[in-house]
Formats: sequence, C-alpha cells, structure tokens
Amino acid sequence: MATKYAAAAADLVTGRPRKRARLGWDVASAAEAQIGTFCGQEVGDVASLLLSANPSDHTCSSLLPKGVARNASPPWREDDKDGHYVFAVGENLASRYKIYRKMGEGTFGQVLECWDRESKEMVAIKIVRSVKKYSDAAMIEIDVLQKLAKNDAAGKHCVQIRNWFDYRSHICIVCEKLGPSLYDFLQKTGFHPFPIDLIRRIGQQLLESVAFMHRLQLIHTDLKPENILLVSSDYVKLPDPKDGSFSRKLPKSSAIKLIDFGSAAYHHQDRSYIVSTRHYRAPEVILGHGWSYPCDIWSVGCILVELCSGETLFQTHDNLEHLAMMDRVLGPLPRHMLERADMRRSTSEKED
Repeated sequence: MATKYAAAAADLVTGRPRKRARLGWDVASAAEAQIGTFCGQEVGDVASLLLSANPSDHTCSSLLPKGVARNASPPWREDDKDGHYVFAVGENLASRYKIYRKMGEGTFGQVLECWDRESKEMVAIKIVRSVKKYSDAAMIEIDVLQKLAKNDAAGKHCVQIRNWFDYRSHICIVCEKLGPSLYDFLQKTGFHPFPIDLIRRIGQQLLESVAFMHRLQLIHTDLKPENILLVSSDYVKLPDPKDGSFSRKLPKSSAIKLIDFGSAAYHHQDRSYIVSTRHYRAPEVILGHGWSYPCDIWSVGCILVELCSGETLFQTHDNLEHLAMMDRVLGPLPRHMLERADMRRSTSEKED
C-alpha cells in the first residue's frame, strides 16, 4: 500500500511514469560496505564519553569540579531569556540522571542524552521551557505517551516513555534513546533520495504506526520527517562502483518510531484550529473545514514523496500558493471543498 502511494505521488509530480536511474546500490560491488554511527549535537568535550562501551558515573567524573559529589545538585542558574534550562555537561539532572550531551533543541525546549543510574542505560530527556503553554503541552504529551505505552507493550510504533518529573519549574520527559530523525539523516547525507526498497519499508511502518494511533482515537497532527526517528544511529557507507569511494550513506536498519505528541488530539476534541507544519498540512486544514484522521494520512504522503525526491513537495508559506501547488500536482480540488472554504483563512497571505 505504501509503495503504491509513493509511486502514484511521484507520477503526479512529473506528470509521467517515474523511471528511476540506475544507482550505485543497484550494482554489485566487490568492496564491502563500511559501518558508522551518527551522533547528535554535542556540547562540551564529551568525545571520550561517547566512546565508552558501558558509560557510568565514573566515565564523566572528570568533568565535575573537584570536591563536587557525583550525585550532587548543580548550582542554581537563571533560565535563559527564552525560558530554556541552562546546564553543563557532566552535571546531574535530579539525582538519578547524569547529563552527557545535548541531542537537539526546538521551540518546546531541549533534548539531552543522559545516563540513568537506576536502569543503567542511556536515555533521552526532553526538558521543556519554563513557559506555561509549553508546560501544558508537555502534560498532554505525557498523557498520550502513557496511553500509547499501555497499548503497545512491545514498543513497536512510538517512542517509549520511561519517566517524567518537574525539575526547577521545567517538565522533564524521560524516553528511550533512539537514533536520528529522517530529516537529520537526509540533511547529513546531502538530501539524497532514499532507495525505493528502503522507502517501502519505512512507509509500511509509518502507516502501521499511524493506524495504531487512530485505533486509539488519537490524531498525531504533526507528522513530518523531524518527528520520525530511526531506532538505530548506525549507517552503512556504500561503495561507488565508478571510483571505489564510499560516498553514499544509508541507515543500517529501516526500523522507525514516531515522536513528539505534544500536538496530538483525541478525535472527540475541538478540531477547528490550525494543525500540522505548513509543508505537510492537508487542504481541509487550509480551507478551514476542520480536520480528522485523514490529515495524518496526507502528511504521510508528503513525507514519502520527500524521501523519494530529497525535496519538500510543497515548499511554501503562503496559503494561496500552497493550494495552487496542490492543484498543479493533484489536479483541481473537489468543488464541495471549495464551496465550504473559510475564505478569510484560506486567503490569508502568510500564516506561518
């Protein structure tokens, strides 16, 4: 099903059957693939920490000032001007977690890789900005994550929550540590398209994960490559048959999981407000019709085309241009959709 959707979308983009060029991974090569690992954004001198096969408190004890206990609380600091938690590598986050590195940052806050002293594993902790609207969204996300975990014992579809706590007025959500997002992987490999077989496997899992949420009457509302994480950070470097160089990187495993449920909504809730990141937003949202489960499926289609081409399908920030691009790719929108449109919303020039 995912293959048909991706192929059909690719045909629509060009207006003719898409013929894939013969690429390096189609050709047998005597050279063997090389294996590597992507790391996230590092903060501080933590190279030796990341090389440790079994990280522990002892590994980063050298980062702490002399006389500071390993489980001591860090000094009190003011948040930055945007409400982000200010930290240093090697400090504790509560007494249970040791900060190893910064994995990423977004509007909501920061994600840190930490050592969990109790479970003896690396975890990812989202530290939410000390701003009420983000704290409220974090509590919604915790509720959704707990419901997903309860109904997915194998942890197959969505990131698994381990714990949550309030630390110095910041909601902290502890989850399993996963690999890079599909967007990060594309970015680090020059936005080269994925092979169709890999897209097929990713697409199948993506549709299964969305169907799992929909069975629970949950709508993600913000599906995009940034919110789909590879389970593993490992990649393979494929040899170029022309010169023998290793210039092509692909994920070693196709396993993925969904993340970021701060915007998730239950089907019975109000569904009249704007949802989804612009490039993955369904036409009914732009036209002010309200939205439901199909808005997630539209986003999935946009994502699969992006993996096929390496480029965002609808690259715009203007409602009218967005609708015109949809018309160009898919043909005219159904008349009944246009007749019910909220013209004040759909004709606003720059919404985001």
